[in-house]
Amino acid sequence: MRFFLLLIATMLAQACLPSAPISVSDRAAMPDRPNIILITAEDLGPRLGFMGDPVAVTPNLDRLASQSVQFNRAFTTAGVCSPSRAALITGVHQTTIGAHNMRTSSYGENMDEGAPYRAVPPPSVKAFPELLRAAGYFTVNDFKTDYQFGDVFTVWDRNTKGADWNDRAPGQPFFAMINHEVTHEGRTWPPDTDHALHPVVSRRNSLNAEIDATKNFQLTDPARVEVPPYWPDTYAVRANLARFYDNIRVMDEQVGALLDRLEAEGRFADSIIIFTTDHGDGLPRHKRTIFDSGTHVPLLVRFPDGFGAGTQRGDLVSFIDLAPTILDWAGVTAPEYIKGRRLFDDPAPNAIFMAGDRFDEVPQRFRGVREERWHYVRYFSDEPVIPLLSYQNVNPIMREMRRLHAEGGLTPLQAAYLEGAAPREMLFDTQTDPYEVRNLAGDPRYAAIQSRLSGRLEAWIDQSGDMGRIPERDLVARIWPDRVQPQTARVEACADADGKVLLGSATEGASIGYGGHDGQAKLYAQPIAMAAPFKTKAVRYGYQPSKAVEIDPAKIAFCQQ
Repeated sequence: MRFFLLLIATMLAQACLPSAPISVSDRAAMPDRPNIILITAEDLGPRLGFMGDPVAVTPNLDRLASQSVQFNRAFTTAGVCSPSRAALITGVHQTTIGAHNMRTSSYGENMDEGAPYRAVPPPSVKAFPELLRAAGYFTVNDFKTDYQFGDVFTVWDRNTKGADWNDRAPGQPFFAMINHEVTHEGRTWPPDTDHALHPVVSRRNSLNAEIDATKNFQLTDPARVEVPPYWPDTYAVRANLARFYDNIRVMDEQVGALLDRLEAEGRFADSIIIFTTDHGDGLPRHKRTIFDSGTHVPLLVRFPDGFGAGTQRGDLVSFIDLAPTILDWAGVTAPEYIKGRRLFDDPAPNAIFMAGDRFDEVPQRFRGVREERWHYVRYFSDEPVIPLLSYQNVNPIMREMRRLHAEGGLTPLQAAYLEGAAPREMLFDTQTDPYEVRNLAGDPRYAAIQSRLSGRLEAWIDQSGDMGRIPERDLVARIWPDRVQPQTARVEACADADGKVLLGSATEGASIGYGGHDGQAKLYAQPIAMAAPFKTKAVRYGYQPSKAVEIDPAKIAFCQQ
């Protein structure tokens, strides 16, 4: 428990430290259009050296932290990857855009009814890299998307493993998103895991053996790790945690190699570098929950001129804040649908919100509101806190918990996570209870706090247009009539008075690409001066792209007024 008590003490101390100066964008030293690099890791909470963890060996990230502004109260909007990534990439809660169920592309594979589908956000909603691209940025993704609405071709200039920002035009600013998956839940299984546990185990085993071959360091001693009270303190649990720490060290080495490359290329001198993760640890009672263990993440922001280097911030940060912050750095006004704030220019909120819905084959729904001290969670379904979920059941800690549960070997607290329906309401004092194991809901001493947070949550559910209130079957029928993916209408063209080509699609909210052999090379953002014939196609998020059509500027009519 020492690590978590140290972390809480550190976070509280930050409330007394001066924050970084409020405005970044007004400084003369801030480039008008800086390069921006977002580095992410998967399934990892604050289990890092710079966050106070005494077991983690993360020298490269610790060095980056010493050069960065460090946010100690950053939280994702979900405790699982796809919904969280949907919110990050749009700046909108996943529950608002219909991307809340994990995961839409596999809905039906492990269920009695339903079929895979893509979420269809409101027509105005765009991924923020597409907005950067429309403003002249070169956008690169290496390589994970997983946004629930498909791999939309208009979001990225390059979207593949090993994609390179150096393909851009001379002088063109770039935004790059670089993902590291070695800390993912499925990478913490030993490579001899029983193949019969799940269909993906064979593939994971070979990948995990490859990861183990890179561990040219002394492995973590299981005796050194801290076991929280919601897990049994057995060797199997400690061994899995130790393996997780070893994977974290591998991730740190990978990030270190990337940072070395960036520094050698001069990116430390002209780029803003961000590091975060997609949600909390990929471990039971962490991932797929909205306890702090499932949503609390590291967040570093390094500026090329050293602005705020080494400072730590204690204000609440939500993942929906990243989009408006990055857009602002690029000189792009955030659309009104984005509800997040600019981290360095706007006042901090006194509460943030998170959500959980269906996870693979298990339908659930729960919502939460997090203040600086208090955390309130409400369950709307009758599943246990940790339900029977086939993929999660492969995890060694999960298998150990279920084995001991069958033998009567769990503590009442541990067993409660596996039995019966989760409590309808939970209230935690994160200052005195960092593990969030003492539920204060129903205690008359905290009735006023519970009532206040319950009201805040209800107001947010209504104001945000929470689509989790709609049964998934009805939601799919609404966005994919007859369970058939709609197709984007083809691109039409006309010429303006200056002879430039205007492109459009009858599908509301469609994005348009043009050029190249398939009409996807460039993003259409304004009338274009083209003389030779070219191909073009359109796509609305969640829809099939249109068929590519060829446009001959010499043969199109003038636009009607």
